[in-house]
This record gives sequence, structure tokens and C-alpha cells, in this order.
Amino acid sequence: MVADLSMNSENMKVHQKEKMISQLRLFMLDEDPSIQHNAVLALGRLVEQSEELSRIVVKKDILHQLIWSIPSQPHHYKKATVFVLHAVAKHSPELSQAVVDSGGLDILVSCLGAVDPEVKEAAAWALAYIAQQNTMLSQAVVDAGAASLLLSLHTNDLDREEVNTGTIALLKQMIRSPDVKLKRQVLFTLIQISKHSVELAEMVIAAYIFPDVMICLQDPDEYVKKDVITLMWEVVKHSAQLSQVIVNCDGLVEVVDYLDKSRGSMRLPGIMMLGYVASHSENLAMAVILSKGLQQLAICLSEEDDDHIKEATVWSIGQIGHHTPEHANAVATAGLLPKLLQFYTGASSLEDLRLKSKKALKNILLKCTHLPSLEPLLSNAPSNILNHVLGQFSKVMHHDSEACQEFVMSGGLSKIQEMDAEPGSAQRKLINSIKRCIQEASANCLRTKFHMQPLCDVPLQVCSSI
Repeated sequence: MVADLSMNSENMKVHQKEKMISQLRLFMLDEDPSIQHNAVLALGRLVEQSEELSRIVVKKDILHQLIWSIPSQPHHYKKATVFVLHAVAKHSPELSQAVVDSGGLDILVSCLGAVDPEVKEAAAWALAYIAQQNTMLSQAVVDAGAASLLLSLHTNDLDREEVNTGTIALLKQMIRSPDVKLKRQVLFTLIQISKHSVELAEMVIAAYIFPDVMICLQDPDEYVKKDVITLMWEVVKHSAQLSQVIVNCDGLVEVVDYLDKSRGSMRLPGIMMLGYVASHSENLAMAVILSKGLQQLAICLSEEDDDHIKEATVWSIGQIGHHTPEHANAVATAGLLPKLLQFYTGASSLEDLRLKSKKALKNILLKCTHLPSLEPLLSNAPSNILNHVLGQFSKVMHHDSEACQEFVMSGGLSKIQEMDAEPGSAQRKLINSIKRCIQEASANCLRTKFHMQPLCDVPLQVCSSI
């Protein structure tokens, strides 16, 4: 009743408000625990709505009374008391400092370690409000030990109860610290939170943490930048929706720029991030291409010698190219098919690299319609890959007489005629199908020679010899 009265009485005089708060203070000393609890709740609701009332609470030294009583109280009372500290601190740096001066930081940090998740979340929110006021208060939160408790969350059995929105809000404030070591620890904790489930990754996104995180990419410390890219990777892997959020934050542009400036194992998280984004949908894969992500992956593939980085790069290229002919052709015209074939057939390639190259190559070939990019594979592809290549030639040339002309003029016909395919084999059938396509295109040329403009510019003697 007292709380409702205060919130609905804007014209109440200061001395009347002070009297109300004094009455609540008496209730907080009552022998009945339920009355104590309700008095603290009412006080919290009052000060949350009014900076003026928060100043009265500070003036009457009620904060000391609350903080002193917390250790001996049950969890529901602790939660209500922490809420009062949060409600006072949020109004201004001056009131946040009053909470600190009253010993509030130590008690809030101790509540971060509480068994009850609601107490833990309330404490995290209160600390987050204090930390966001200014640099000095933010550092005070860190110095009080809040960072070490939060950073201990990266356990293998991390679950929803270990993390809450208050925790992430506090981490968001800490990431603004100039302390490089703290930034690394905060980013590492956010990575561990995001990797475990979609729900936890969504909590990180919902905290609007990425504008602050993206600023860290300007940090001179290479490992801070790597951790930012790793955090993006752990978020985007979960879903297309989360990937789109990161894309909308210019995440792809930042990752491509990061890859351009990095070398060796530092590139790995960026390579994986591009692959996961591309894996979710055609549109996201096209966004990777348009952001020059494919171009940057091609550079990584040509510059890096480590097989693990090659494996990641090949996998990401496969995620980009397998969607549609447009995606596959982008990979093909980037000159990556011979490289994938080289990794697949190379005697020095590790087994994982060979398997990833084989899978990426097959998936891309099934969609590729850019025949000039496929022609180099006719010379040295093993039969299982060659059949996919011939299949694409047959499929495209069946409807495209100009493609038939280009195939003959480039020497492609000569290559397939030299192939030693067994009669009746799949490869022989594909070769015969390609020849029939060329013969039909040539016949059309001959039939129209004296009646209309020829369908193609293949010399008559070449057409006649097929």
C-alpha cells in the first residue's frame, strides 16, 4: 500500500516521502520475516521509480542496514535487498558511488556465488548498473572480484542456470575496460557461453553486446581481435537467424578485413565463421561472396601451408559453393576447382584434407555450369570426379549449342575422344552423350547453312568431321 501510494502521488511533499521511508525502515526491523521481506520489496519499488527517493534512502543510511542484514537472511530476502541496491545505483554515478561506499560491492560479489540463480542474476544486474556509470566505478567492480567470479563460468557443464541476462550485462560493461588481460578473459567467457546452445547464444545477442565487441577489433592486441572473431564464429554456427544478426552488424566485412591482415592459425576462426554463415542458406552464402569472403578464402588457401587451415578453408568453400549454380560458378571462376582436385589427389595431403576436398569438389561440381572452369579437370581428374565433370558438360551442352561450339574450339572434344573409357561404362555413356550433343548442334549448323544465319561459327570441316 505504501509503495503504491508513493508511485501515485507526484505532488507529495518531501517530508511526507521521508516519513514513508522511515516507516518502511521500521517494518524492516519487525520480528515477522514476511513483514521484513515485504518492506524491502516496497522500498525497492519506491526507489526504482525516483532518484529523489533514492537520495533519501542514502541520506537515512538505510543502505548500511540492508547490507549488514544480507548474510543472515534467506534467499528471497537477499534477492529483494539486492534489488534495492540495483534500484538506487541505476540513477546516477553519485548514487552508485553511495552503494559502493556503503560496502555494497563486496556483498554483491558474494551474491554472484549464491546457489539461488535469482539472487545471482539480481547481483549481476546491480553490478552491471554500477559498472556502466563511469570508468572509475567499472574498475571498482573489477577490483572487487566480480570479474574472477564471472570468468569462472567457462566450465564444460555450463547450462542456462549458470548464465543469466544480468551476467551478460555485466560482462558487456567489463569488455569496455582498457585492461587487455581482462578483455581477453571476458571475450573468452562470452565464447564459452555462446558455444553451448542456441538459447545461450541468443542471450548474448539479446544483450546488444556486439557493438561493444566490434570496437575491440580496433584493439592493438592480436588475441583480443582473434577472440572477437571466435565469438562471432560460435554465435553464427547455431542458426541462420543468429548469422543474419552478425551479418547486419557488418560482421562479414570485419572478418574479411581480419583475414586479410592475419596469418597462420590466427586466421582459423575467421575462416570457420565464413563457412558457418554460408552453410545456413543461399542468401547468406551469397552475402559471403559479395563481401569478398570467397576471394579471401582463395587467398588463404594459396598462402597457408598448415593442413588444418587448409581443411577449414576447403570446408568453408564447400559450404559456399554447394547451394546453386550461381554459387558453384562463383567458386569455379575463382579458379578453386583445380586446387580442390590437387588436395584430393595429392599424396602429401592428410586424410581429413583429402576427404573434405573430395566432398566439397563433388558438391560444387553437381551445381557448376561454367564449362570453361570445368575443362582443366578433364586432363587429370580420377574417374569418380571425372564422371561428375562429364555429367555437367552433357547437361549444359544438351541445351546450349554455343557451349558445344566452345567445347570443340577449346580442344575439349579432342580430350574426351582420347579417353580410354570401357564400353558400356558410365564414363563411356557420358562421353557418347556429349558427342551426340555436338553432332546435333553441328547438324543444325549444316541444315541452316543455306537457309539462314548459321547457329555457330564452328568451321564446316570441323562439323563434318564429328
